[in-house]
Amino acid sequence: MKGKGLALFVLTAALTVGTAVTSLAAEGWAKSGDNWVYYNSSGDLIRDAWRKGADNKWRYLNGSGEMAINEWVDDDYYVDSNGIMVSDKWLKIESDDDDAVDGYKWYYLGSNGKMASDTWKKIDSKWYHFDDDGEMEIGWILDDMYYCGDNGVMQTGWKKLYPPDSDEYEKNRTSPGDDDDNDDKKWFCFSSNGKKYVPNDVTGDACGTRKIDGVNYCFNADGEMQTGWTDMTGSNSSMANFSDYRYFGDDGKAKSGWLSLEPPDNVSGYDGEVEWFYFEKDGTPEIGPKVGEATVSDIRTIKGKKYLFNDRGNPVYGLQKVYLNKNGTEYTSYYFGKNRNNCSMDKGKIKVEEGDGTISDFYFTDNGKGYTGPKDGYLYYLGKLQKPDSGAKYTIISLPDNDGKKNYVVNKNGKLESNKTVKDEDGVKYTTGSNGILQKIDGEAAGSGTYEEAIEPSYQEDW
Repeated sequence: MKGKGLALFVLTAALTVGTAVTSLAAEGWAKSGDNWVYYNSSGDLIRDAWRKGADNKWRYLNGSGEMAINEWVDDDYYVDSNGIMVSDKWLKIESDDDDAVDGYKWYYLGSNGKMASDTWKKIDSKWYHFDDDGEMEIGWILDDMYYCGDNGVMQTGWKKLYPPDSDEYEKNRTSPGDDDDNDDKKWFCFSSNGKKYVPNDVTGDACGTRKIDGVNYCFNADGEMQTGWTDMTGSNSSMANFSDYRYFGDDGKAKSGWLSLEPPDNVSGYDGEVEWFYFEKDGTPEIGPKVGEATVSDIRTIKGKKYLFNDRGNPVYGLQKVYLNKNGTEYTSYYFGKNRNNCSMDKGKIKVEEGDGTISDFYFTDNGKGYTGPKDGYLYYLGKLQKPDSGAKYTIISLPDNDGKKNYVVNKNGKLESNKTVKDEDGVKYTTGSNGILQKIDGEAAGSGTYEEAIEPSYQEDW
């Protein structure tokens, strides 16, 4: 009884010390049975209104004129067991709803006592969101663009979570636990304002890149971070084009430089289980033209070395036909090493295995082009050393020269016979000038017609 009396005395003092008395009647708080009421100066009960007590705290008089306790007022305010309007505080109310957190729903009452609703609220340096009913929200919210943990705090930075449309999320709501190895969870990244990173201007299953802290990452339209080979169109068709793909590491970062990888599953035509690829900083692989369509403009310089890539993203190797112009009327040879692990462009005098397996001498200029014409006493066409057919001592080889031909005399080793007269195995005499150019045959002036056509190189058919 002593304790109750003390509590009653304290409450009585809190309500009555501030009572105002006029010459007509006493205005203020009064005890009415087990309840408190408030009279105006005319002696009438105040109903449906707020009044302060002697402690300068607000209390509410309900429709019966009694002080409300432990209940909502006007759906936006709450009074505690002493009838005091709650302000600048969290309010925890028991609930058996599915979206309750550990059996409770949380609300926040601001400095004016009004419940936060349909808004973000910064409390103790952390952001929270409250729905239309004022309940603190958890999990995916606001069209799944933000995420609040099971403590209601807005998340920023990288988080591994159940996607909002997954069955696991519906069962677990806020992705409890630290099991980051769970394959059903995906990585999401939230900016400092809490908004989920999603690519710009993509729809459906397509993906796009976003730069975060100077690093390119890939996300689908739902904001799920992508890893490995990613079809940016989202089609994942069995007939996909390699040009639609980008590559991102297990950490989601776009990989750059040379990588030896298994090719994308949905792109066909690869020779091995593992191939070489080269990636730009945004994860874009180097891609070249289809077989037989390369031009000199397709040759790429990487760290001082030159490479040519095919339409599947692999650096080609061996002897390649490369067009000198876009209309495909002129071409020459380039040599890109002997195998996949040695495929940068070579120059100078080299023994080359041609596409048909023949080993031949070639000469490539400083810019890598197969040389045509006399060079160091030998004759080349599209880089290939020209020789007579097997068994012949000499032969006349015709090379294109503007709109006509130039005819050269070479011996069985491909060496030019310059400024001399030689006799072939049939006794025919050839007289030459400088660089082995034919001038006379058996003492008669040689015509400008075509003799033996130059032998073209045999190129790699399959890159």
